[in-house]
Amino acid sequence: MAPLRSWLTIDPRSHFSLHNVPFGIISTSADSAPRPAVAIGDHALDLRAFTAGNGFAALSTIQPHQSVFSEPTLNAFAALGRPLHKVVREYLQSVLLKSGPFPDVLEKNEQLRQSALVPLEECDMHLPLRVGDYTDFYAGLHHAHNVGVLFRGPQNALQKNYKHLPVGYHGRASSVVVSGTPIQRPRGQILIDPERGPELSPCRKLDFELELGCFVCASSDLGESISIYDTPDYLFGVVLMNDWSARDIQAWEYVPLGPFNSKNFGTTVSPWVVLMDALEPFATDGIQNDVPSLPYIDEKGRKSNFAIDLTVTLTTASGKSSTLTKTSARNLLFSFPQMLAHHTVGGCPFNVGDLLGSGTISGKGENEKGCLLERSENGKIEIELEGGEKRLFLEDGDTLTLSGVCGQGDGALVGFGECAGTIVEANR
Repeated sequence: MAPLRSWLTIDPRSHFSLHNVPFGIISTSADSAPRPAVAIGDHALDLRAFTAGNGFAALSTIQPHQSVFSEPTLNAFAALGRPLHKVVREYLQSVLLKSGPFPDVLEKNEQLRQSALVPLEECDMHLPLRVGDYTDFYAGLHHAHNVGVLFRGPQNALQKNYKHLPVGYHGRASSVVVSGTPIQRPRGQILIDPERGPELSPCRKLDFELELGCFVCASSDLGESISIYDTPDYLFGVVLMNDWSARDIQAWEYVPLGPFNSKNFGTTVSPWVVLMDALEPFATDGIQNDVPSLPYIDEKGRKSNFAIDLTVTLTTASGKSSTLTKTSARNLLFSFPQMLAHHTVGGCPFNVGDLLGSGTISGKGENEKGCLLERSENGKIEIELEGGEKRLFLEDGDTLTLSGVCGQGDGALVGFGECAGTIVEANR
């Protein structure tokens, strides 16, 4: 696409081009109150300050709702619905556009620029929405196949239900944290010696999972099923997500009800929510399912996945960084609309701020695997890092950074920034 040009200087490699305008929650040393903002280049536009300076005076549709930009989360803004999300985002784009229709709002308003434009390096980021419920799915076909081969062999890698429905489990919303939050190594029951039985121990097989998360922006009622055709109206935007996993704790506890303490100690999300409208130009097909979908999750060819290039970097305590994974969000068998339709088919209600996780995203290649369980084949193959270090699983002091971006540069990137977390020692 031809890049939109702003009067504000923006690095052409920035994830936060004028094509993006993602929403998040910031605070600063000068004002510790969390409040909404959008990212543009290497600045945040403080929407509370922008509102106070009559920045939305030319946008009549948002004026009755301007209090949402003084809230400490994006839930109230999200609840306004996708039509208003689109109007607000497009208006902010026009305000920031070079030779745009509203130069007096911000470009020529030095006082408002001083109060509302904040360098990103001066911003503290917060969880963008208050998460009421969180469900993690398992829609990465190559990941599911690779893990199935490890534990059941190639003939039984995928369970019989896998291609018929988006497999998922209920996660723990209380441990969803924003990027930059340290992740404490969990403790739990681990079966180290089968003859002795399980023992309580710090996790020895701590892993990351490369995922996307999607926030819900509309509520549904108990007993209501959301039609696959209506699901787009319920989706607010997408973030990067690392659903940290304790593989050894999981191996002992998961029969018969699935993950529990092995997955509830931390889930990291990136701070900037990329709205569905910003991702729309990059809509694409996911993995072609060779099993026909039942009508309630049949999208009939609608493109609901996205061409997001994903990267995982591991930085050790020594400061040396290694790229572990490069893959694409195309590698999903089911889309977020399908996940939501399936989640509500039995009448499960949703609330604004609820979070859906895609499941680990892996490609077919060795360097496209979205977790260390796959890369190390459950601790059998060492992974060589820059500087000579090796890993089977994560060690204390390791920092995992996920990055995702759409587009090819030239000032038109739509990206997510980073989703990072550092492992700290377990409590004794």
